[in-house]
Amino acid sequence: MAANSEPMNVSINVPEVKLSSASGHRKMPVIGLGSAVDNIDESAMKSAVLESIKLGYRHFDTASLYGTERALGEAIAEALKLGLVASREELFITTKLWCSDAHRDLVVPALKKSLKTLQIEYVDLYLIHWPMSAKPSEKLRNDIPEEDLVSLDYNGVWEAMEECQRHGLTKSIGVSNFSPKKIETILAFATIPPTVNQVEMNPAWQQRKLVEFCKSKSIIVTAFSPLGAVGSSWGTNQVMNNEALKQIAAVHGKTVAQVCLRWIIEQGATAAVKSFNKERLKENLEIFDWALTDDDHDKIRQIPQRRMMPRDDFIIPNGPFKTPEDLWDE
Repeated sequence: MAANSEPMNVSINVPEVKLSSASGHRKMPVIGLGSAVDNIDESAMKSAVLESIKLGYRHFDTASLYGTERALGEAIAEALKLGLVASREELFITTKLWCSDAHRDLVVPALKKSLKTLQIEYVDLYLIHWPMSAKPSEKLRNDIPEEDLVSLDYNGVWEAMEECQRHGLTKSIGVSNFSPKKIETILAFATIPPTVNQVEMNPAWQQRKLVEFCKSKSIIVTAFSPLGAVGSSWGTNQVMNNEALKQIAAVHGKTVAQVCLRWIIEQGATAAVKSFNKERLKENLEIFDWALTDDDHDKIRQIPQRRMMPRDDFIIPNGPFKTPEDLWDE
């Protein structure tokens, strides 16, 4: 390289986990780029996706609710056109079924709509976003009116999820925000068991029992808000400002974010981490050539635990969840 030439992006090879036999042992990168944002800037998101692909990201997480499927799809199309990836098969795309579409006859049409928006023929993973349904609605809302919340038809909706996989619309299926008890409900009748459970997980909400349960059932856990979702409406500073994590980071010469992500993958889990900043996108992948010590893990185990996203708005006297215990089974 000439002395005055610009340094090239060095692409990092992100390790993968093998999903269960239900997905044909499909491989999923351990770090994915999340796209749940409060205010969508499609141009910024497309730029971030393209930049992340150059850096080595291959896993992208979205949902019909987020409103980011179109921008992600356009970025994927651009990446293919530019030759940043040789084929669609190099990418792992996750999207999710929103509550108002979580009805037996709406699951397949909802996924087909997502695929059209994403401009792709299949996703690699399709998740039920929450263990409940809402009255069908053209407009997807996170703030579901109380009177619209209804119980999930586990059998009917999961059978439709299985149909999505059999028809090739998705390569694998799973759940999000499901407790062990609710996963057991599905496992009792499923022909194709869930391969992934995406949940809130970080050093301030470690989900130890859930992670162990999922391991025992060959279900991969994906952590959302692995850094505490600082800057989002539901986020907290209690992860990034934690003194124990700061001390561990200083000893290793790493950032708190890198310590959090390294801790997650050392639990055997994967993470969907959100950033549109080029330098942070790069830093979030620089976690594979070092390890936490036993002493680090002991310190992290002592961090006070608190759920960041309790979703108290889902807990109502006449709804499917009358108490927090009904929702979380804790």
